[in-house]
This record gives sequence, structure tokens and C-alpha cells, in this order.
Amino acid sequence: MKPLLSYILPITKTITSKYSGTLEITWHNGKKHLNSLNANYSYGSLQRILKFGIEKINIQSVDSILVLGMGAGSVNATLQKDYNFSKPIVAVEIDPVVIDIAKTEFGISESENLKIVCADAFEFVKDSKAKFDLIIVDLFIDLTVPDQFLADEFWDNVISLKSSSGSIIFNASVKDAKANTINELIDYLKTKVYKVEVFEKVNNTNTLIVLKSL
Repeated sequence: MKPLLSYILPITKTITSKYSGTLEITWHNGKKHLNSLNANYSYGSLQRILKFGIEKINIQSVDSILVLGMGAGSVNATLQKDYNFSKPIVAVEIDPVVIDIAKTEFGISESENLKIVCADAFEFVKDSKAKFDLIIVDLFIDLTVPDQFLADEFWDNVISLKSSSGSIIFNASVKDAKANTINELIDYLKTKVYKVEVFEKVNNTNTLIVLKSL
């Protein structure tokens, strides 16, 4: 009944998170989304933005994926539904409330090919020794990428987890206030001998950065 009624009027319930404040699970036009106060967290526009990035790489050559900032699992759903991706995915999410929402509201839970890690992405990339063919970085609190995820130390650790021929997709910003910091980061990443592609206003909002090995 909710999907049908949502074509007439959005149906929303709220959940409080220690990390993200008030989260909204909303049915709108027959589809369910997870939103923060000002931003789409999973499904909706975020899903379209990350799919845009995935289309810029050869997903058929990818044998393992690391997702930093799983949210409610929309990128996992995209990979499985749109690309028939059935190889190993490790998804890192700091917020246990969001992990529970992913499971109970969107049917995203651990499986043979999906490992969900409840951890701080900054600490995870510092400690992990695994290698991945694709790393997706989607780390927001509402509209803002926290400063530690724009720091050289974080990116050195992310790069160390990428396989020799792998790629990185970074959902970088929706706020102009971060533009100078992001431009400095782009310049830094170029020194790492990668092809760095920058796509602005993806889905009319976000800056998306795609790194590929030369």
C-alpha cells in the first residue's frame, strides 16, 4: 500500500542516529529512499551519481570492491542489479543504525559475496592489508565530506589498498566551501601517477573524481 500511496504524498518515518542526526526513510513515487536533513544518503540521487562513476570504468575487469561509506547499500544494489556483479564486496559503514536500516528496510545484509564492516573508514584503510580492484569512497555527514577524508594521509592509505590496475571513485563534494581543499587534493592525487578525471555537477549536484592507473 505504501508504494501506491507515495505517488500521491510522500510517506516518511524518522530515525535518530548518533553520527548523522535525524535520518528519514521516505517512500516517494513508489520508491524508498534514505535521507539526512539536507541530503540523499542512499538510493535516489546518490545512487545515480555513483552509477555515473561506475560507468566510467570497466566493471567486467573488477574482481573485488571496497565501499567506504556503505549507507543503506544503494551502490551494492546497483552493482548487483545493473551489472550482475557477484564477486566479493567489502562495505565499510561507521553507523550501526544505518547498517540496521540497510538490512531491515532495503534488504542489504551480509552474504557469501558481501562483507559488512562496522568501522571508521579512516581507521579501516590504515589497518587493512587487502587489495581491491575498485574502491568507492562515499563518505558524507549530511552535505559535508569530513576533513579527515580529504587529507593526504587518508588518501595515501586508500591508494595502498588499490590493486596495481585498479580504480577509485570518489564522491567528493556538494558544497562549494570545500572546493579549494578538493582542488588541492586533486593536484596531490595527480602526483601519484594516476589518470585523474573530474566530473562536476553530476546529477546537477556533486563533484565526482575517478582515478585510474596509467
